[in-house]
Amino acid sequence: MQRRALIQAGALLTASTVAGTVQASEKAAPAAAVLNLPGMGLPIITDGRVRNYVFIVLKLHLGAGHTVEAVRAKEAYLRDALVKAGHRTPFVLPDTWLALDTAALSAALIRAASTLIGRGAVTRVEVVSQTPRRRTGMQGV
Repeated sequence: MQRRALIQAGALLTASTVAGTVQASEKAAPAAAVLNLPGMGLPIITDGRVRNYVFIVLKLHLGAGHTVEAVRAKEAYLRDALVKAGHRTPFVLPDTWLALDTAALSAALIRAASTLIGRGAVTRVEVVSQTPRRRTGMQGV
């Protein structure tokens, strides 16, 4: 009879320890805020001509201390800065007119966000999708 009591006590002790660990990890690491930027068209410019437009959907991962509401209030300014950067130094890949250079795009958007919202406002930019306006456009075709 005592053996059953010991097994039950051990099981309860283990369950309470696991539950306490889960609660502590939930309190310690709150989920990072994410803001989605749907449908934005950026140009593909080569040799001084607009060759194509690529429509992108972005997911912005926000830094600690920045809320989705605060960044959403500056969304129009972020879009404007990204379009201006896309015309000033196009996010062109050397072998295609159907996709954008995501590393250059991410760097430009993070720089713009640090200027417009504050340093560390956007920690990472994830390009969810890229859809070209024209499906053809390989250089040399």
